[in-house]
Amino acid sequence: MFTTWPARRHACSSLFCHLHGAGSAMLYRVLDAVTSVKCETRRARKQIKVLQALDVAGTQLYHFTTIVIAGMGFFTDAYDLFSVSLIADLLGHIYYHSADGKLPGNVAGAVSGVALCGTVLGQLFFGWLGDRMGRKRIYGVTLKLMVVCSLASGLSFHNKPKCVVATLCFFRFWLGFGVGGDYPLSATIMSEYANKRTRGAFIAAVFAMQGLGNLAAGAVVLVLSARFKNTATYETDQLGQADYVWRIVLMLGAVPALLTYYWRMKMPETARYTALIAKNLKLAASDMATVLDIDFVSDADADAIVKQDEFGLFSMEFLHKHGRQLLCTTTCWFVLDVVFYSLNLFMKDIFNNIGWFGDATMMSPLEQTYKIARTQAIIVVGGSLPGYFLTVLFVDRIGRIKIQLMGFTMMTIFMIVLAAPYKFWSKPNMHIGFAIMYALILFFANFGPNSTTFILPTEIFPTRLRSTCNGISAAGGKCGAIIGVLWFQYSHTSIRSSLLLLAGCNLVGVMFTLALPESKGMSLEDITGEMEEDNEPPEESKTVAEAEFIYSVEIS
Repeated sequence: MFTTWPARRHACSSLFCHLHGAGSAMLYRVLDAVTSVKCETRRARKQIKVLQALDVAGTQLYHFTTIVIAGMGFFTDAYDLFSVSLIADLLGHIYYHSADGKLPGNVAGAVSGVALCGTVLGQLFFGWLGDRMGRKRIYGVTLKLMVVCSLASGLSFHNKPKCVVATLCFFRFWLGFGVGGDYPLSATIMSEYANKRTRGAFIAAVFAMQGLGNLAAGAVVLVLSARFKNTATYETDQLGQADYVWRIVLMLGAVPALLTYYWRMKMPETARYTALIAKNLKLAASDMATVLDIDFVSDADADAIVKQDEFGLFSMEFLHKHGRQLLCTTTCWFVLDVVFYSLNLFMKDIFNNIGWFGDATMMSPLEQTYKIARTQAIIVVGGSLPGYFLTVLFVDRIGRIKIQLMGFTMMTIFMIVLAAPYKFWSKPNMHIGFAIMYALILFFANFGPNSTTFILPTEIFPTRLRSTCNGISAAGGKCGAIIGVLWFQYSHTSIRSSLLLLAGCNLVGVMFTLALPESKGMSLEDITGEMEEDNEPPEESKTVAEAEFIYSVEIS
């Protein structure tokens, strides 16, 4: 049975006139939890008209153009980061004459992890720079780095193996530095262009290009391996032909970045940066009018800009308002990337452990690489890509937090199911079942925290710190990826124990997700509270004002 309380001041005043101090606040929190009503903040917020127009604008062609322009950066990022695991065995065959293609431990760790180290620094540096100099102004710099370093990685020539690997690692570090910059900039640009109704889907669509880049890496390695291993020259010079393959694979990472460079340079600065940080309303309106079909008037909004908060990242006010959120987004991304990058970069080792590929010593270099790339492509198509696409479809309906909780929970369940009876899955007739379970883990990673940890930091922090906080959160994630690489490379722990440890990481993600706010369907300024008026309600009327948002409670 429900008793309805009208949301009017005079109806609530009699209820609250006998409640004071902590008792009133406690009752309000309890009732708010019971009713689950989405309440606006007590403080009136002024919304600048150009930003309001962006929030309510219909989906237009330029939104899809922005998805492609920003998304191709993530396509390149995923291609560059994940392709190295496919060609690592070729380096072992060519430069270390390993029968099964395995690199020495320290070399394998460097080749797999050096780009991630660069990514951490790039996320922090370019995230900070994006809030200081503007998103668009440095957007092309990251792309130039990726193009130059992708080409240079494939041109790592020398007659000594150590020099080849050292040169390769040098350029892959700076490649990772450029890749890191793309994370906060692309996410922030898409969130600030999008309307509030479909913002989550647009940001998720940008991130979904990561899945296509991962698939492209597998497809390119498949095609090149098949092409070169079927030539007459391969019969007499297997290592020479394999040397061409890994170099071409890495150099092709420059192509998608080059294709979008011109369009990135033509993009205007986001209206939110121009209006709220550069404080140029007319330019913000003019820029948006050139790319979107929206009408607005901005001359009457000057007061709203003057009254926005100005606290910095290291201030107590930031710690009070957003410190918990930054801790939670960083931790969730950290534990997610421990799991996600371990499962992707060491997929070949995990599958090889159950005998999926057969005896590597009996295969030629390109035959082994072909099998590894084929397995990765199957897992991406069967698990990862559907997860990305379902997030795009449902993130603005279900909500970010529910999807993240569901993803972490389901990943935990499937990893325990995979690890607990590990010997059972190692039987030859159960290999297909193992692959299906593995694909389901990656499905819920992408229809879950891998997508939402990217979305949330772009929405819940104020404009002047949005890129910085996204970079900090993403850098936390890549630190987790580095730890995952080091664990699998040097811990010498069994695959079963490692999978159980990764399941524990997912549970940590569940706990920290519970402390994050839902941002579905809200304006960025309403989420962050950065546009506030100074006229705070009188102290004596606060509890009464709070009651205006209470509509119904269940009476048992």
